[in-house]
Amino acid sequence: MQVALTAKFPLAGVSLMKTSAQVTASLKRRLGATVDVSEKGCWAASFDSSKISFLPEAVITPRREADIGVVLELANRHRVPVTVRGRGTTLMGSAAPVRGGWVVDMRRLKKIAIDADAGMAHVQAGAVTGAIQDAAAVHGWFYPPDPSSKAYCTIGGNIACNAGGMHGGKYGVTRDFIIALRGYLPTGELVEWGTATKKFAAGFNLRDLWIGSEGMLGIVTGAVLKLVPQPATRWTLLTSFPDETAALTAIKTLFRARVQPAICEFLDRESVLCAERATGKTVFPGQAGRPVILLELAGSVSEVDDLKLEVLAWAQAHALGFREARSREEAEELWAVRRKCSGAMFELGDAKLNEDIVVPMKNYEKFARYLAGLKKKSGLHIPTFGHLADGNLHVNIMYHRADAKDTKAAEAAVQNLMETVVRLGGAISGEHGIGLAKTPFLRIQHSPAQVRAMQAVKKALDPRDILNPGKMFQEVRIWKYQKLQVHLPWDHK
Repeated sequence: MQVALTAKFPLAGVSLMKTSAQVTASLKRRLGATVDVSEKGCWAASFDSSKISFLPEAVITPRREADIGVVLELANRHRVPVTVRGRGTTLMGSAAPVRGGWVVDMRRLKKIAIDADAGMAHVQAGAVTGAIQDAAAVHGWFYPPDPSSKAYCTIGGNIACNAGGMHGGKYGVTRDFIIALRGYLPTGELVEWGTATKKFAAGFNLRDLWIGSEGMLGIVTGAVLKLVPQPATRWTLLTSFPDETAALTAIKTLFRARVQPAICEFLDRESVLCAERATGKTVFPGQAGRPVILLELAGSVSEVDDLKLEVLAWAQAHALGFREARSREEAEELWAVRRKCSGAMFELGDAKLNEDIVVPMKNYEKFARYLAGLKKKSGLHIPTFGHLADGNLHVNIMYHRADAKDTKAAEAAVQNLMETVVRLGGAISGEHGIGLAKTPFLRIQHSPAQVRAMQAVKKALDPRDILNPGKMFQEVRIWKYQKLQVHLPWDHK
């Protein structure tokens, strides 16, 4: 991972648990150059996209999957904390080694093999999601889950947090495309959950326990993914609305007509204004700062042609304005507003609490009214965008870190947001997971009995608590930590 250093090696965090130097030396004797104990190597692996740093004592970059078994057998025997990472794109601190110990970096395990007849992809955990999509497309297949960091993030990381993306409403999320998993238990024992068949009913479904477990129950080294046929054609429409409530009411009308877009993205007024300032262009001439919905249809030519007529009629009836893309080049121009909005939000504050909440469709309008009230009550800018087809909205609470009043308002706002989302029947996370950042809210979502059940599973599979310890169940208020001043390759310009 290449980062822009603001100092030679700014040591922003400290290792909370020291590992015996002899144990690390023993590992290095067994795995050689794959074990890095240098200051530079350990610092680079000390943080993820949350930019909160905790120094490990060694970074292991395995050349073979079997190396991970060696790492875990030794770590389990000596109670060494182990944190696994793909490329570190997670925003939640899930890959930050909060207890020190060893980091296992999966980037070298990146093989991809497409079974064109069966419509499956056999991949190693370090394979980049975008590369999997490209490999599948060569054979006429499509892997739909598409996190915004797909050009950098790995399938292992996607599995760890059950990542979604813009295609989630029509196609589903990572979990819906996992046929089988391969990896290692904390003891270093190799296990396989499922096999490369379309049916499997032999014993407990432990495969799904690993999906979304954030590297706390085992380390995934490989997966078999389900693929779907590549859509023959796509069509994109950008629509604007008078206000957020009008936009959310209108989209429910389209869904009631059983129109299921491949992508359905929403940007509120603040998000649009930020993108317009960043690009120097208004989305609709004379309609600066209007909330928008971006729709994309995908499928056979006849299917898209039929749905296009229905969507255009809907836009004429409900939208303030709309723009149709007549080519992929024009579609890319329409998507510029969505790509630019997140990075442009930092004009509203130098710090952001990025919350990927989920709201049931029946409560869209209630949530829009609530959010307007929260902005007024907190005095903060809270630009919001996200995936309307599955209710997964990215609520961005912007504030100035050095301003004590701003910081206090942001902390109160995020707490109130999470409580309200759960009260509306929603979820505190749709695709980012819990990691460190959402630990204060886990018990808002889950009852004491549910948390105890999750802890019992962790205890059963990882009794020595070596895998990604200090995450999920231990409360950390991540916004109180000083963030590293680094620019990562996937950060929005």
